[in-house]
Amino acid sequence: MSLPRHSYDPRRVCLLPFPALPRFLRSNKRSAGIYASGALFSLAWWIFFDAVILSAVRSRAPLPPDQGGPPPGDGDGDEWLPPAVSVTFSDWIPGLLATLGMIVVNLIDKSILAEVGGFGGMSFGGGGGGFGGDGVQWRARLFLFVGFALLAGGLAGSVTLLTIKYIVADLPPGYEYYGLASVIQNAAIMLSTVLLWISQSTESDYEYNLTL
Repeated sequence: MSLPRHSYDPRRVCLLPFPALPRFLRSNKRSAGIYASGALFSLAWWIFFDAVILSAVRSRAPLPPDQGGPPPGDGDGDEWLPPAVSVTFSDWIPGLLATLGMIVVNLIDKSILAEVGGFGGMSFGGGGGGFGGDGVQWRARLFLFVGFALLAGGLAGSVTLLTIKYIVADLPPGYEYYGLASVIQNAAIMLSTVLLWISQSTESDYEYNLTL
């Protein structure tokens, strides 16, 4: 049974339309996307820094009693014990890789990728953005691939670190937060990169009016 043509848009992909964005978001969607991307990136590093600070506090031994520290324990288990595991440089590597990937992806000139040839019309002869001639377009594609590879490598590294260092190892409860913080950080950086890419590719109303 087909619906009447006046009740739906034939260009629509889904039968049920998505709710429309508020007016202020429709008119400022480029700026809103950029701000949201920055907020996601800041939240990603804030969560990781929280885990780093928590690890540093747990790793700090108390001062001796003659320097204002607590009195020595009586042997009932209240002595200070070093933490089972701490955040080390290996925990920083996935986030640094993801941040580098975000920088690489968003430094690419989007207009080069949109030129003749595009993603679907790549030619192997000279000119046209293929692998011959000046090859500007294929170099842009190569940098784009490297950027997303760094993002994917950071996320995969954080998941591997969480599994091997914090889940497989027999640790007391609570230490898995260090690994979860790294995974959340890298996932948020990847989402921030995609959101910033989409926002930069969207024309603002001012640019649209100038084009008209």
